[in-house]
Amino acid sequence: MADEKPILFYDGECGLCARGVQWILRHERRDALRFAPLQGETYRALNIPGKPTDMSTMVLLDDGRLFTRSDSWVRVLRLVGGVWSGVGTVVGWAPRGLRDWAYAWVARRRHAWFGRAEACAVPSPAQRARFLA
Repeated sequence: MADEKPILFYDGECGLCARGVQWILRHERRDALRFAPLQGETYRALNIPGKPTDMSTMVLLDDGRLFTRSDSWVRVLRLVGGVWSGVGTVVGWAPRGLRDWAYAWVARRRHAWFGRAEACAVPSPAQRARFLA
């Protein structure tokens, strides 16, 4: 998988996570990412030590490395490109402990604030190829 596009694994039942994926699709400049639910076959088949087993974090697989919590979003913002790459760089300057605390604080409240993903947005044919099971 090291030569392939990065994969962002997200909680397929989380409304905030689904909105995050849609945000990436709207803002991404290079189609640099692929997407797969944490509950799916692609994530289950992933054989990398330290792979998170809970659904409270987005996981980015990039060049054979796993990025979790705030590190995943910092890296995603950089991959989205444009002004967001700069935002990712600036956010990345904050201490990881502080970033991860904020990430966990939102993650604990995400279902209460954003609900569960009852239905998935229908991707365009070009976007559909970027989604894995």
